[in-house]
Amino acid sequence: MGEEILNGIIAALIACLFAWGATAAHSAAADYPLDPEFAAKARFLNLKSAAALVVDQEDGRALYAKNTDAVVPIASITKLMTAMVVLDSRLPLGEMITIVAEDIDDIKGTRSRLKLGTRLARGDLLRLALMASENRAAAALTRAHPGGQRAFVAAMNQKAVELGMWRSRFVDGTGLSSDNVSTARDLANLASAAYRYPVIREYTTDAAHTVRAGNGRVLRYRNSNRLVHSPNWAIGLSKTGYISEAGRCLVMQAQIAATPVIIVLLDSWGKLTRIGDANRIKKWIEGSSVLESGGRPES
Repeated sequence: MGEEILNGIIAALIACLFAWGATAAHSAAADYPLDPEFAAKARFLNLKSAAALVVDQEDGRALYAKNTDAVVPIASITKLMTAMVVLDSRLPLGEMITIVAEDIDDIKGTRSRLKLGTRLARGDLLRLALMASENRAAAALTRAHPGGQRAFVAAMNQKAVELGMWRSRFVDGTGLSSDNVSTARDLANLASAAYRYPVIREYTTDAAHTVRAGNGRVLRYRNSNRLVHSPNWAIGLSKTGYISEAGRCLVMQAQIAATPVIIVLLDSWGKLTRIGDANRIKKWIEGSSVLESGGRPES
């Protein structure tokens, strides 16, 4: 009975924070002011993603904005928050964690090559969760946190408050639940914060990684964002996401025309649309003189 009451209190607190965030939209809206001259050219950028935000990381200008305050499921973009909570805990990355039945996805029924009984270092699990969006790895990280999953999710929501992500809510560390929600604006905050962690920058931009999972099995993983493999991109942080409720999502930090930008793309309707949108954004910015010259785009 005591546990049920505690769960109810935690759920109520999260709901209150979420509701408060919805009423605090005016303070969130002050972030990332839209550059008027870029906005005037935005009609030439026909993005297919339902929500999108492109931010100049140096001065906070929004170069492009579309449905930035729509609260939507964010799928595995969640794992950026998961990674920050893991790293903030300062638990040893070399500590071995065993995959158990509790880590199996009972929400979407996704499969994993990490079989029950597999033992990997926390750092390897974190790397697989970030670069390959390995759900069982993310679940094991949340379970192995002091206090278990409940404490981990509470830390995720506390971190969201600290980052001013007023319209965001987390219920698990994998992103498999459609109750993990946020906005493009909030996710720009998340990406900027995650970029300050060298481990996250490294792990999210690894092209590939190999782990030895026991019994002599060698597992090779590739980054879920194909742009990381492209010589045409200079990517400093990357995370993909997909569940049916969220569509295909992508959050990146990248250097475009010698300027760092944050790109958030949510609910892209086609399998390759988020990649196409990212390439369209890159071409669009490179075609303007504003970032190259430090001035404003030519009319």
